[in-house]
Amino acid sequence: MKKTDHEILNTPHDPIQYREYKIILRAEQFQSAQAFVDFWKIVRHTAKKFGVKIKEAEDAFQSNVREVLFFDTAKFALYKNHFIVRLRTHYKDGWPQGIPELTVKFRYPDFAEAAAVDVRPANPGGAAKIKFKEELLPLKESLGGTRSMFSHNCVLAMPRERLNMAVRDLTAAFPAIKRVEADTDSPVQIVNDRAVDEVQVNVGELHFGGGLTGKATIAVWRLRKYEQAFCGEFAFQCRFESENVLHQKNLRRAEDFYKQLQLDAVEWVALGTTKTALVYGLGNATHFHE
Repeated sequence: MKKTDHEILNTPHDPIQYREYKIILRAEQFQSAQAFVDFWKIVRHTAKKFGVKIKEAEDAFQSNVREVLFFDTAKFALYKNHFIVRLRTHYKDGWPQGIPELTVKFRYPDFAEAAAVDVRPANPGGAAKIKFKEELLPLKESLGGTRSMFSHNCVLAMPRERLNMAVRDLTAAFPAIKRVEADTDSPVQIVNDRAVDEVQVNVGELHFGGGLTGKATIAVWRLRKYEQAFCGEFAFQCRFESENVLHQKNLRRAEDFYKQLQLDAVEWVALGTTKTALVYGLGNATHFHE
């Protein structure tokens, strides 16, 4: 019987069904919308080297705008204990669309530790989605390699005003957060008072063979207060029912493509950080130069 989102087991025996490859890009490259086109040209060049087929979307460079807010205590108790609480709101023609999307995730470099954390809400209400995925990132200090983070996510609709809460309220809603040692009276607030505007293009699909397909996106994150870009990101996410049904040569092709893209895009890549760490003010990107 096929498992539904609510039937996904939160144990170390959970299979990885998503693998997302990410590269953080230098903010100074994003001076206009042309940056999306320019980086995509590099992606196409690298794909050709490995026989990776590309299916470009009809609206490949149509901008999608989202507001991204992170919530934590003043001392970052959630982040320091590997939890991320994020609220995203989609915008169209300057207006918010629908109910914002709340994501509560536990992210950790060890598979078993991440799998064992039950991120399901106390009262899912039929709308919660559980995603367990491996995130591939470049090495912290050099290009052409990979390191893994495992991310156990719960995604559900949540009006922003309901996030006016204290730690006790958050742990009541998401019992997994009880493992965080924090004053239960501490308010949960927007991290560093930083509202992020994300402009993203959904450029298309990368086909690695054997049914392994990655949905590719390019995005830039800007601090709304200063209208200033602080990073970009290229990512492609592959979804599969089980790694057992995939040919290892296709997985290797995806990883080899990812490693080479870092080298081909050397002038774009920012190492040693993530988007979230930059919002928290904890990530100092290391730029790699030839």
